[in-house]
Amino acid sequence: MLPFANITIIGLGLIGSSIAHGVKASMPTARITGYDADAAVRARVQELGFCDDVADSAGAAVIDADLVLLCVPVGAMASIASEMAEDLPKDAVISDVGSSKGNVIASLQAALPDARIIPAHPVAGTEHSGPDAGFATLFHDRWCILTPPEDAQEGDIERVRAFWEKLGANIEIMDAKHHDLVLAVTSHLPHLIAYTIVGTASDLEDVTRSEVIKYSAGGFRDFTRIAASDPTMWRDVFMSNKDAVLEMLQRFSEDLTALQRAIRWDKGDELFDLFTKTRAIRRRIIEEGQDDAAPDFGRSHE
Repeated sequence: MLPFANITIIGLGLIGSSIAHGVKASMPTARITGYDADAAVRARVQELGFCDDVADSAGAAVIDADLVLLCVPVGAMASIASEMAEDLPKDAVISDVGSSKGNVIASLQAALPDARIIPAHPVAGTEHSGPDAGFATLFHDRWCILTPPEDAQEGDIERVRAFWEKLGANIEIMDAKHHDLVLAVTSHLPHLIAYTIVGTASDLEDVTRSEVIKYSAGGFRDFTRIAASDPTMWRDVFMSNKDAVLEMLQRFSEDLTALQRAIRWDKGDELFDLFTKTRAIRRRIIEEGQDDAAPDFGRSHE
């Protein structure tokens, strides 16, 4: 039995289009209605054909929905929720894919006080964006974290769980505040560091930009992959989850200062112990199936 029969996806970039492709592959009888604020994106989605219908407004997109997935930057959640409020069926379940949850829940509850809200965060993505970037297997063996409010109906939680499981995801249920702290460590801070390192390299006066590009070793090259992520999305993530990000940034700054001291005072044993511990973390990530153990991170050099 399908968890949802009429699915509306608002925001048709990488995540939204990948959800649509996944639904087509795993729930072929479900009907998909899509909407994007960008008319050019809507036109492209019609050409690609992964939605059964593409609406011209958020309200029109949700009229018959039993699941509405908000795949827009977290800073746009409140406005898009307000746009669809009058047309939203009262029994529809509202979910999202945002990388921060506390601010999103507050925004959706304010705009849709009577709605059945089950927030979600699929921990998956690439550096690419737009409707052409989506693919059906993006969520296979990746975690999707659900952060239902305390008053959420158990049946709604289970339906959203079943939906993501059909897309191939593993499910974790977590308190929204804890989610935001965990993701500040595992995702938001690494992105902030990547943006900073790439920006620093591009601004160096004694090293030309062409040299930075030409002689990029694996480490810097992988930072550029992270730093190529969608600017609007990440601006909104840092603004919406700023308390947790600032807390983790302070901890990182303290650890970085300790590392500086170890290098300055030739404390090789401290460096060795740190690098041994961090290598063990990398091995655990591979063991958990969250990355590829192949040389050069699985890149093809054909």
